[in-house]
Amino acid sequence: MPKGQLTVIVAAGQSRNPEKRELEQTIAQLAGAVDGVQVVCVAHLYDLAKDGETYQMLRHIDGDMVLISWMFPRAAHWILDRNGVRGQVGLVELQQVFDEDDEEPPEQVQELEEDRVTSLQPRPQRTIYTLDFRASEQAQDFVAEIERIAHLQSQGTVSSTVARPLTLEMLTRFENPTNDTYVGSGAAPDSDSLSDGGLPAISTLFGTSSVATIQEHPARRWYPVIDFSRCTNCMECIDFCLFGVYGIDSQETILVEQADNCRKGCPACSRVCPQNAIMFPQHKTPAIAGAPVDAGGLKIDLSKLFGAPDEGEDAAAAAIRERDEQLVLAGRQAVGDDTGLSERIGRSPSSGQSPDQLDDLIDQLDALDL
Repeated sequence: MPKGQLTVIVAAGQSRNPEKRELEQTIAQLAGAVDGVQVVCVAHLYDLAKDGETYQMLRHIDGDMVLISWMFPRAAHWILDRNGVRGQVGLVELQQVFDEDDEEPPEQVQELEEDRVTSLQPRPQRTIYTLDFRASEQAQDFVAEIERIAHLQSQGTVSSTVARPLTLEMLTRFENPTNDTYVGSGAAPDSDSLSDGGLPAISTLFGTSSVATIQEHPARRWYPVIDFSRCTNCMECIDFCLFGVYGIDSQETILVEQADNCRKGCPACSRVCPQNAIMFPQHKTPAIAGAPVDAGGLKIDLSKLFGAPDEGEDAAAAAIRERDEQLVLAGRQAVGDDTGLSERIGRSPSSGQSPDQLDDLIDQLDALDL
């Protein structure tokens, strides 16, 4: 299998925890020694701008890739997708194990009556595998999973897409960047290899190593990420959000159009999505951050367990309250249930559920074996 056929993206976390940095660096070094693997170390993917150097480069990688980040895999996959790095979800064996106290239900794959966006707009056939750094404290566990994926790829069993290895010609645009982005090999370059601008010459990018680094220094961001494998384009989010975050593309498909209009810390639109297709990867609540949850219509009820801050408050009421709080902070008027959200989902923010609805909910939760 030729070098460069599988690309491993090691995405740094937001914190400066030295143990996390050591784990990232160790995995990058060990993975770079695997035959047929090239490694690119980048900053936290969620914070990076779509038109920045990192995503410009990642969009030039045609073949299969493995992404390792400090986010739930579902969120990480769709962050790449929103920035134009698209592919099929690859099955991984190294996964985070939840304790019973975490109250996380198992993944429930159910057929939806509505068409998903991905069924109308298929993604490329290349495969993207996403791993969570929190799945193990041992770097070798990640390397073993990378070796397993590389072996499957060498057998031609995972993707029909032929990878295009990263080349110096492909990356010449980064030799003289317009900001403070640093692009270089995993090892620090010596003074002789630096260009006039203090950046390493492009010829030193990989050298004899299979590890490269792109350093951007983005500020922390907060915005929703859409899981298009669940999204049915119902437009509940664009109707509900009053900050201009959402829009539609030329095919009338929902998208996060003005990400930085989102109010930091507000997850309200995630609570109203009928299919749990909206994630906030940095939210403290796992179900909102992208952890595996049911996709077949239990989202509104499950969010009571994982997100509603006030006892007895249902998802609709929590979402309306959170949005109104942000409107007031922005100097605008609170609007309450202006779009009839509670009526559409058959709930009232003040009346709660009927006994029959509660019985149904209990039966559904029992079936999930929480």
